[in-house]
Amino acid sequence: MKFYTSAREAFEALGLALPPELEPVEARFPVYLNEYYLKLIDPADWKNDPIARQALPAPAELADESSSFDPLAEEEQMASPRLIHRFADRVVLLATGRCAMRCRFCFRKRAWTTGMELDDISDAELAAAVDYLRRTPAVREVLISGGDPLMLPFERFRTIVDAIAGVESIDIIRIATRIPAVWPQRIDDALCGYLRRIPGLWVATHFNHPRELSAEAEKACVRLVSAGIPVINQTVLLKGVNDDAAVLERLFRSLVALRVKPHYLFHVDPVRGVRHFATGIEKGLEILRAFRPRLSSLAVPTFAIDLPEGGGKVALQPDYTAGDGCFLDIHERKRIKYETSLCKNDGTEVY
Repeated sequence: MKFYTSAREAFEALGLALPPELEPVEARFPVYLNEYYLKLIDPADWKNDPIARQALPAPAELADESSSFDPLAEEEQMASPRLIHRFADRVVLLATGRCAMRCRFCFRKRAWTTGMELDDISDAELAAAVDYLRRTPAVREVLISGGDPLMLPFERFRTIVDAIAGVESIDIIRIATRIPAVWPQRIDDALCGYLRRIPGLWVATHFNHPRELSAEAEKACVRLVSAGIPVINQTVLLKGVNDDAAVLERLFRSLVALRVKPHYLFHVDPVRGVRHFATGIEKGLEILRAFRPRLSSLAVPTFAIDLPEGGGKVALQPDYTAGDGCFLDIHERKRIKYETSLCKNDGTEVY
């Protein structure tokens, strides 16, 4: 698979000249995508193309210099290097920094470097994570994330999963991956044959737009579910990409037809370099209202936000009102302020 490691390379492959206003954006937030995903872009309308907006830089990424790179306080919740422990019964293991594409809306944009391939979990870090899990039997579920764990060499990926699966108290392992959407050819029979043998293993995919469900992507999903692996999907609500009920309805109907359950629809996190994608919470609720009379509950995901300060996920329903921007954190029984400015569309342009 060919990868493009600069905006100039990507634009040239599209038959376009690199706009000079994108050079300072790339200097701060580098470009990295592969040939497969690039071919999904419509070069004739790239500024408005929902695929391009997820993969190519935009000046709006530099418009916000005040937001945190880690508003969810992940760094403060590290139980051991690479292991985030936020909820009592589950943890996140950051297995790698590798991705098949640098998504412009990434909430871990703070971790972007030019040497992504060097940023894999070490043997010592994996051993520390396993030791923590054995000492903390209340943890029953591990979400293996990154980066994208399916970008690891197969043998290394298997070593990590086997180590986690070997902890007696772990019932569920979730593999969080965007590979079916951005490099679906990587989902092969060898991988599926291995995954199906791991008890309690789920795959959590990440499709944001129906155009990402190409014939190759559909085959990848079918290959996973036909191997007996349960597959769920998370989508991020992104201004100028999928902030339209009809677009999301097409996506969710298509996923359910493939036996992939839409699990979460996330409001974008207030991360520096990402905020221009925020639709406002009320837009998400408006979309949920539109779904009620016309979309099966099988196809409707939970609309949620991640609270700042490590407050965790809160599910939102259409009867919610923005009010003073405060939400009840049911896990700690306290109120955490969520920015009122993100409850409504602030009119920021995506490009």
